[in-house]
Amino acid sequence: MTLDTNLKHVTSGAELNELITENENVMVCCGRMGPMCVPVYAVMEELEKSGEYDNVVFRDMLFDDPEAAVIRNLPECRSFRGLPFTIYYKNGKVAKATSSLQSKEQVTSILKEVF
Repeated sequence: MTLDTNLKHVTSGAELNELITENENVMVCCGRMGPMCVPVYAVMEELEKSGEYDNVVFRDMLFDDPEAAVIRNLPECRSFRGLPFTIYYKNGKVAKATSSLQSKEQVTSILKEVF
């Protein structure tokens, strides 16, 4: 199974580690192609395309992939019950983590807050 989005996909923990090490600001949405996840991917695609957040790297990751344990097991995600898990990394560290559906306004508010 893969994610049918226009975002670049993170497929391994090593790839994620490299991504957050080499880029100051990274947003990763870890989910499925479900009703709570698809709108978040759409927001990320729109923001990436707009160029307004050129300082942010946008990626997705398949929640059910064993490699996604690198996100599922984060301390910031322990209490999460809904998909997707959206993680905002600043300088290689988790700056913010959210779960469930997020609107464009919520996402851009977080981007402005942490980046």
